[in-house]
Amino acid sequence: MSFSKVGIDAESNAALEGFLLQFPGGLNAISDLNERRAALNSVTKKLDEIEHSDIEVRDFQAPASDGSHGIPIRLYRAKKESSISAKPCLIYIHGGGMIMGNLETGNLNCLNFARRFDIAVLSIEYRKAPEFPYPAAIEDCIDAISWIVSNAELFNIDLTNLGIYGSSAGGGLVLGTVLKMRDQGSNVFKYMLPIYPMIDSSNTSNSSLEVTNIGVWDRSTNIDAWNWYLNGNQADEYAAPAQAKNLAGLPQCYSDVGSFDLFLDENSSFFERLSGAGVLTEFHVFHGAFHGSENLAPESELSKKIWESRLGAIARFIEK
Repeated sequence: MSFSKVGIDAESNAALEGFLLQFPGGLNAISDLNERRAALNSVTKKLDEIEHSDIEVRDFQAPASDGSHGIPIRLYRAKKESSISAKPCLIYIHGGGMIMGNLETGNLNCLNFARRFDIAVLSIEYRKAPEFPYPAAIEDCIDAISWIVSNAELFNIDLTNLGIYGSSAGGGLVLGTVLKMRDQGSNVFKYMLPIYPMIDSSNTSNSSLEVTNIGVWDRSTNIDAWNWYLNGNQADEYAAPAQAKNLAGLPQCYSDVGSFDLFLDENSSFFERLSGAGVLTEFHVFHGAFHGSENLAPESELSKKIWESRLGAIARFIEK
């Protein structure tokens, strides 16, 4: 099916064109996954490349529930101590299509969240497919969150003001995690921000059929990633939350997606159903944005609008 880029935000598109000059066809045109991961790491802002003298950053290892491995966790917290009382906490789950990314992927966002809101931010690095297919990532997220909750005093966090944030694959893991924890009787989250989440393994929505070659996260890439993640098995509702029948009892929610994102339709449908299930839901479609455009073009007016909307939601969630 042919696809037109007419209507994409001009500033965001200029940044995309520059990116595609560096990586023709985008990162996903690199067929070898290890080389693709290395390319992503090469453009990720490392912690020591970012000014963060005002933010305390510490690394921890949470034990997996079966004792088989440690789960890397990174704490970000403002060094200024406004009070000795426990701080609100935001759990951060990085993106990368379930196949790429690590703690470094979230550095900029996590530092910004800790700085802006004077909260504790705890970022989780989970195991990736194809080496570790589903349910490894979900298991790691739940084990890490359970360990964080059990060690709230270590982090000086307020468990009554706990949120969870993730974009793309991270957004899918946010939803899969809160669904599974709800079903396990562990409703620990006050709010969630699953940003343009990867939630539908069927790849049958109109937008997934139409948005084929932006050059960031496109149809063929998404299909490959789901195949690696599922490893030949059928997705359940925790792997692909679009399949979830019961959405009641989930935390209040903010999400957004771009009008040129292949996840547009699966997201629109899901968050309409979430609202219909009685969950307080705020969902925005940003016209002219594509998947991750706010990261490629952070200085564009559209990206600033996107971040203003998200940060405003976090502020409201924390204060309520």
